[in-house]
Amino acid sequence: MSVYNTDFEVVKRAIDSVLHQDYQDFELIIVDDGSDNDSTNAILRYAQEHQDRLSYLRHKNRGQSNSINQGVRLCAGQFIAMIDADDEYKPNHLSACLREIQSVDLIASTTETIVDREEDYYVPDMHDQSKLIHVDDCVLFATLFGRKEVFERLQFQNIYAADAHYFAAVSEHFRVKKVDLKTYIYYRNNPNSACSGLKSRLFAESE
Repeated sequence: MSVYNTDFEVVKRAIDSVLHQDYQDFELIIVDDGSDNDSTNAILRYAQEHQDRLSYLRHKNRGQSNSINQGVRLCAGQFIAMIDADDEYKPNHLSACLREIQSVDLIASTTETIVDREEDYYVPDMHDQSKLIHVDDCVLFATLFGRKEVFERLQFQNIYAADAHYFAAVSEHFRVKKVDLKTYIYYRNNPNSACSGLKSRLFAESE
């Protein structure tokens, strides 16, 4: 989990959703990407309360992709999963992903997407950011689940649609699959998200 200036209660919701998985053989690595809104070190203190399951790392702001790459280097497990700090897992997310990964090396999955407006289901296309596509037709960063050797061989880049570009690059070397799980809860009703900001800028430029 990469964290940058997300409210602690939202981060806690994400952490708790991992802690409450029906599959419990995991470690959650939290990489704080230089947040400046956590003066009381609430995330660190919460990680200390669950230090048997959580690890906490902080570095200066480098961007989500570099933070995830750093987290991968610390992973000891056979498989690696992602979660955004403002989303959450359903209780069976990890076990469902483990079932799907048996015949491939990397999966991406569809999400249960939470929106306030119908238009929030749509995001800028990776190939043409002036066009919008439905999130179900995208590869989403935090739904990626795969074998450690995949993430060790290929790293994420700090570009728009880093997730989709990564999935495409991995497909040239490994077996990949998009699956319809909807065990990941994706909150698209966050006006402060990077994707929402990009959509706002695109619409402003077109007016």
